[in-house]
Amino acid sequence: MNHNPMDVTVTFEDGRKTTCPAGTPLKVLMKERRTPQGLDYLGALVNNDVVSLSYPLEVDSEIKFLTLADSHGQRIYRRSASFILAKAVRELYPQARFSVEHSLGDSFYCSFDMNGSVANHNGNNHNDHPVTQEQLDAIERRMRELVTRNIPIERRKISFTEAMKQFETEQQMDKYNLLRFRNPPKIVIFWCEGFSDLGHGPLVESTGAVRTFKLIPYPPGFVIQFPEKEKPAELSPFEPQPYLFHIFKEHKEWGRILGVNTVGRLNEIIANREIGDFIKIAEAFHEKRIARIADDIQGNRDRIKWILIAGPSSSGKTTFAKRLAVQLRVNGLQPVTISVDNYFVNREQTPRDEKGDYDFENIETIDLALFNDHLKRLDEGGEVDVPHYDFGTGTREYRGEKLHIAHGQLVLVEGIHALNPKLTESVPTEHKLRIYVSALTQLNLDFNNRISTTDNRLVRRLVRDNAFRGNSALTTLSMWPNVRRGEKTWIFPFQQYADIAFNSALDYELAVLKPSVEPLLAEVKPNQPQYAEARRMQDFLASFLSVSDHLVPPTSILREFIGRSSFRY
Repeated sequence: MNHNPMDVTVTFEDGRKTTCPAGTPLKVLMKERRTPQGLDYLGALVNNDVVSLSYPLEVDSEIKFLTLADSHGQRIYRRSASFILAKAVRELYPQARFSVEHSLGDSFYCSFDMNGSVANHNGNNHNDHPVTQEQLDAIERRMRELVTRNIPIERRKISFTEAMKQFETEQQMDKYNLLRFRNPPKIVIFWCEGFSDLGHGPLVESTGAVRTFKLIPYPPGFVIQFPEKEKPAELSPFEPQPYLFHIFKEHKEWGRILGVNTVGRLNEIIANREIGDFIKIAEAFHEKRIARIADDIQGNRDRIKWILIAGPSSSGKTTFAKRLAVQLRVNGLQPVTISVDNYFVNREQTPRDEKGDYDFENIETIDLALFNDHLKRLDEGGEVDVPHYDFGTGTREYRGEKLHIAHGQLVLVEGIHALNPKLTESVPTEHKLRIYVSALTQLNLDFNNRISTTDNRLVRRLVRDNAFRGNSALTTLSMWPNVRRGEKTWIFPFQQYADIAFNSALDYELAVLKPSVEPLLAEVKPNQPQYAEARRMQDFLASFLSVSDHLVPPTSILREFIGRSSFRY
């Protein structure tokens, strides 16, 4: 049988093959709308690119359908639920100021202010009239009505001019401003019964696929809770995270004061050549916060001896520790630093995960017995022979480096596990100060579409791994899921023990990192499983104007990732 040149060959995940005419929508090839376990198909990977079910197949394709149990499917679900939420709010309270802001565990925190104005250019949100339980109940009822009616969510392409006119007419100035500094001939929007939003990734085909969610008061706003991909059919009990929320709230307030909460507003600053001053202000904010922490330590000098600094990968904790040491010296103190990394076990002793791969996030990668023995001896006034870990050979060696802590001297202990009590159980708790460093961006693409703080850290790591470790984007993206799993087990649970939190995010940093990371992401090709993640990151970075890194001060935390820091690492 001759192959029709107008047909494309489709290979499914289970190895089955079929042919269909070019241009056939993906959903036509689906035998069922749900899995045998009752999970809706939300989208698909087509040649390792995440697409909606209405995607037309134009070339020979390998297909994997996505559900809530997949990380890519989970993003589609959350993005779609946020779309339905924004539609419900717009219909019920068109004058309210609403924004999907940041994640809190398995939820997104949303701000809501009846005194706000959707036309507000700068994204200010004073929360003068926070959401009431009555309003929240009404919003959730409307969402469930929309889900029950199973209304189509249409992906449309419209001209750039039409999109700008539409968003200006609808007073969606956050979207209008995001497009001001872009000029593609066509714009992708999603439309559902008179409500439209910019396309920042695939959505479900219809509202009926988003059945599991809950709105929960979280003053002054609320959270929308989603199922986790590990338990896609149910909602776990909601766990408030006041610690994380405080960090976000503080940084969001700072962004509100400066009038920079969206990428569109940041781009305006860049285009007006005001970014140099903005960078100085952002860096001064960091320095002021670090100086205050140093002052707090000075004020409690009679109690504190061990300053424990932890945080997830690429949070900037190393540079934070160095800058804190400088501020402590300004206060007349002479701190010393111990790097936990030098106490790694030899490579062959490194624990492995369920797949047999090295589990570098596991606390057992550290020789806990040796580390605690050294801390105890130092705490009692003794001297230790500090090891040096050679990451090239994966072995620990000794170079005759002796360490003794003088009476009254402070010790900075920096490492991802520094807040885990096991790491420092040999020294008295009352002599510890625990600091957690995170990178929690407060910028949104627009009011309905957030920027993941995890993506912020991943961009940092992609640039650093390439510049200083010779790793390709493919290598870093391949390791990242294991890093994330390790963080959830070994790092995030201990942030609650922190006495002080420091947010290392800089609102300008993605504009600086963009020119460095885009060529790295472009090296990931469609025949590689990591392509979907690379494409997703390319898409959201496309919204940023670029900024030259020569404007970044040599002491900036960002220099830890882009190089030319005045600190030695």
